Amino acid sequence: MDTKQALIKNALALGNTYKEYREVVSNHVRSNTTTGPNQADALINYTKLNDARMKRLDKTTKISEGHQTIFSNYQKKVTWLVLTESWCGDAAQSLPVLNKIALLMPHLTLKVVLRDQHKQLMEHFLTNDAMAIPKLIAVDGVSGDIIGTWGPRPSVATKMVTDYKAANGSLSPEFKKDLQVWYTKDKGQSIIEDITQVLT
Repeated sequence: MDTKQALIKNALALGNTYKEYREVVSNHVRSNTTTGPNQADALINYTKLNDARMKRLDKTTKISEGHQTIFSNYQKKVTWLVLTESWCGDAAQSLPVLNKIALLMPHLTLKVVLRDQHKQLMEHFLTNDAMAIPKLIAVDGVSGDIIGTWGPRPSVATKMVTDYKAANGSLSPEFKKDLQVWYTKDKGQSIIEDITQVLT
């Protein structure tokens, strides 16, 4: 077993179910804290905002009948390991959708771990040299091989971010707000489409 596989195996053993992760976030909201070592007010406020976002998405995310059929008919035994933190806006928009998909897949297990507790693993899955989250690692349930990755954003949003950075250098607060508006309008459909492509 190589180092990467060993790190994944360790993370999976320590990982939370989605329901447990939601409880972790809710506990941080109650105690006015956030996941990770940095307890800045901004990150604590993002955690509160994200808890509300996830509550909404847990209730409102809809998956079309066509996609439901694809997911429920998927026979491969797979584990999804998602690296995240409670303060991450992209993660709050993505995790409820990933959970809804996972619930439809009879042979899929979803586990969630905190990035800053698994930095060594995160180093193997950087996006443009950054520890961008959420990061989904799909692991074959039989061989333990990595069969795919997804994240930190749906492909449509990734293009929006890339184009904006190319034109402006860095992401402005206004752009970040616009991105959250896009997520709200998209209702998770781009994530569902991306995951369908990963599976097929």
